[in-house]
Amino acid sequence: MKSAQPYQPLLLRILHGVTGLFLVAAILSAFWTYNTYDGRWGTLPLPRYEQIEGVHGTFGLYTLLVFPAFVLYAFQQGQQRLAQANDVAKLTDQVGKPVWWHTLSRITNTVTLLALTFALFSGKMMSEKWLPQGELDHFWYYGHLLSWVVMVVAIALHLLMNAKVGGLPFLLSMVTNKFRAQDSPRLWKNHITFWWSNLNLNSWSQGIRIITQRPKLELVIWASLIAAWSISLGKELWALLP
Repeated sequence: MKSAQPYQPLLLRILHGVTGLFLVAAILSAFWTYNTYDGRWGTLPLPRYEQIEGVHGTFGLYTLLVFPAFVLYAFQQGQQRLAQANDVAKLTDQVGKPVWWHTLSRITNTVTLLALTFALFSGKMMSEKWLPQGELDHFWYYGHLLSWVVMVVAIALHLLMNAKVGGLPFLLSMVTNKFRAQDSPRLWKNHITFWWSNLNLNSWSQGIRIITQRPKLELVIWASLIAAWSISLGKELWALLP
């Protein structure tokens, strides 16, 4: 008998939950940082806390550390939850039908990934000295502000689309602590070993072929994350030079 309660893989729930918690904390601390040092587009009566930028940076770093694992899962096991090649046609031909809402949900999931990628990248391009020194007109600061606005809208749409497509049972399935036997963490090592053995990375040419066969969107996200870390590390090394 088919269960009325949808089931979500345990690893998805963990990665989604941890990423979501750090992301929400980063968003809240981002607004508090803006409220403390900027406020040109409105403020709230929050206490002035000059250390909040460091708190925001910490949550942003935590998000950046766990996000690659979430991206890897999303494009491996969760590819069907992301935008597909024929989704644009479905949006125009199947308006109002269930498939239209499912398609819109996949597109929203994809936009959320992209928004978070840009938020993390733009954050790495900033200097922690800008805001305390009153330097509010840097390009990457404006980009980072915009990225968080887009991120809030994307999360809201993400929740609304999932509620529309799956309803309350789907939302609850993301927070339950129950899991099936084949989802047990004890089997994760075997799954990773099996996945790695199937990559067949026996030469550089095979590695390049595997990379080029991946979805272009995935490659863009990985390139952005690698660039963010590389540029950030380069700036830190440059600052150490006499």
